[in-house]
Amino acid sequence: MTIHSKLASPRATKAVLERWGLATKKSLGQHFLIADNIVGKIMTLADLQQDDYVVEVGPGIGTLTVALLPRVAGVIAIEKDASLLPALLGNVTEDVDTFKLIHGDALDVDREQIAATSQSMCMGMPNKLVANLPYAVAATIVLEYFKQMSSLQSATVMVQAEVAARMSAAPGTKSYGAYTVKLQLLAQPSGSFSVSPANFMPPPRVESTVIRLDRKEQLPPELLEVTFEIAQAAFFQRRKNIRNSLLAYFSTSEIGSDVIDEVLSIADIPAQIRGETLSIAEFIALARIWMDVTR
Repeated sequence: MTIHSKLASPRATKAVLERWGLATKKSLGQHFLIADNIVGKIMTLADLQQDDYVVEVGPGIGTLTVALLPRVAGVIAIEKDASLLPALLGNVTEDVDTFKLIHGDALDVDREQIAATSQSMCMGMPNKLVANLPYAVAATIVLEYFKQMSSLQSATVMVQAEVAARMSAAPGTKSYGAYTVKLQLLAQPSGSFSVSPANFMPPPRVESTVIRLDRKEQLPPELLEVTFEIAQAAFFQRRKNIRNSLLAYFSTSEIGSDVIDEVLSIADIPAQIRGETLSIAEFIALARIWMDVTR
């Protein structure tokens, strides 16, 4: 039987925690993965190649890290919890040439810092994100990394099941919202599987999902930003129709009802429908018209 991670078992995880005097921290959403078969499924879904460079957020004690390192050209891991760093570094001693640790909050670590770290290792910029993400910030991390890191071609991440539902939602569904539109402007889901709480130590109180997202062809930067804003405006007051939601969102700007009515008319979008009914393509078309009318 293939062992994907030497740390992915209750016994191994307990041994590491005891050796380094560690305990999980609820404030950081720490739940250590203890199922090697799940690690294997993550590796398969991520479709790792020997020339890939991976960024991993929240490596913890290195459960995924030790599975990643033999399969790729390099791993940059970003860990916020200083108490975990000795254990993490102690578990990757065999791969020091292809591993680099950044101690910090993943939402504060910008593209330039990751680029500098890559250069210091003579590595390319990461083209894949593979991680068991801290659940409280998982949605934000995935969106921001696709926005900031043009080199990132895919993300295979463990997230709360309801977050995965938002990432992959279709128009007209309960989970479809501004976040969905923003993420799906950048990337599209290409696979997922469920993970029960029993696969973690300690077990979380929620169901988890591993989801893979693949980058889509990039929109021009200005169009992308305008589409982001239109999506935010369309869901600003979700229960209202799109006209009223846009009016409420832009109420403090110089954009009035005449402009909004003109844009909707040209886009052939009925004023009484809700934003949740629009597809990604329709949001892009609406943004293009918005740019033409408001210039």
